[in-house]
Amino acid sequence: MKNRIKALAETLPENIGGALIISEENRRYLTGFSSTAGILIVTVNGSVFFTDSRYIEAARKQITHCRVEELKDFKTQIPELCRETGIRSLGIEAERMTVDELNRYSKALGEVSLSSSRSVDKTVNSMRSVKDGEEAECIAKAQKIAEAAFDDILAQISSGMTERDIAIQLDYNMLKNGAEDISFKTIVVSGVNSSMPHGVPSDKKIEKGDFITMDFGAVYKGYHSDMTRTVAVGNVSNKQKFVYETVLNAQKTAISALREGLACSEADKAARDIIDAAGFKENFGHGTGHGVGIEIHEKPTLSPRSKETLAAGNVVTVEPGIYLPGEFGVRIEDMLLITPDGYKNFTSCNKELIIL
Repeated sequence: MKNRIKALAETLPENIGGALIISEENRRYLTGFSSTAGILIVTVNGSVFFTDSRYIEAARKQITHCRVEELKDFKTQIPELCRETGIRSLGIEAERMTVDELNRYSKALGEVSLSSSRSVDKTVNSMRSVKDGEEAECIAKAQKIAEAAFDDILAQISSGMTERDIAIQLDYNMLKNGAEDISFKTIVVSGVNSSMPHGVPSDKKIEKGDFITMDFGAVYKGYHSDMTRTVAVGNVSNKQKFVYETVLNAQKTAISALREGLACSEADKAARDIIDAAGFKENFGHGTGHGVGIEIHEKPTLSPRSKETLAAGNVVTVEPGIYLPGEFGVRIEDMLLITPDGYKNFTSCNKELIIL
């Protein structure tokens, strides 16, 4: 964590004396400490983490790489720190700070200007996109928890269950298996509902001939996992099988293309070309993947419009899909670590067509 704060401080532009970090996600990344309240001031001459009485004792025990102070009145304490350290300008998290927060901090800081140049965002986003060994281990563990939950749910799905029943059971399975939280609101959609990529679990009952798409993830030590599997119930039509095999082929092809230095748009194209060639160009509307870490969506993004390039240490999803409104949909998603010599797939569970 010390190196993260130091790296941020050393990359600040010369006209910015420090960084004002108030988002929960970036505070956790830079300090290793999780709290709903806190302010981190990062400078080359030392950094200070402020938090209130609810967290101060824990923060002082856990944070050893910067000063920790109890926050009683940011309107006086933050300006005082700036005066003591000679800070005349602070870079803010322009992508995360609300207009109300900007107004309140501007008023409190008086002569200290707030820079919204996005230099802080760009630096922290870039740092967070490349995972170190400990981060990768946490993500891998979160994925194992999610996979154990998936294995459990396959044995629990039965005729008459609803989408909501399955989603609730998946969440329970992940928490039971060691997740500290779920990564996002679990998606379970079946039959005609499976044509909605981010459909909300409903009271629709599972029926014979349905595809069930389950998109879910677990959180372990603050790090998320993300996976999607589509399974069938009873039997499948030739069309369902063709669509499933097309998506699986697209996903495997995109995964095999992953490597350090690959343009993210090319990773997306590898999957999209196969889906387009099969006649489903208009039925794959979202990007092929995204980064995962402390948040479920991070840099880089695998999409046709992406200008990013894959780097060793990126953890990305590969999740192409085909969605036929009024009929069904299929999505298959793995999560992978980019390595200097290729990739490591954190997702090990079966993705060949499963018929329950």
